[in-house]
Amino acid sequence: MRGDKIDEKNLSRKYKTNVSRLIRAWKKGLSDMEIAASTGIDPATLHRIRGDIEMAHRRLRLARVNIQ
Repeated sequence: MRGDKIDEKNLSRKYKTNVSRLIRAWKKGLSDMEIAASTGIDPATLHRIRGDIEMAHRRLRLARVNIQ
């Protein structure tokens, strides 16, 4: 089950931005405002992207628990 990941490519298409780059920036500890300033993405859009990623992670964790 370790191979399960969120579909970054699909999210990138949905939001017309490089979601992998946003995830790397969040992992480095950059705030949403710093990312918004450097990428030009609206902070509300960043919030929606983060929410979609968090929901995808929750679904993956639930799927793993239900399989075991």
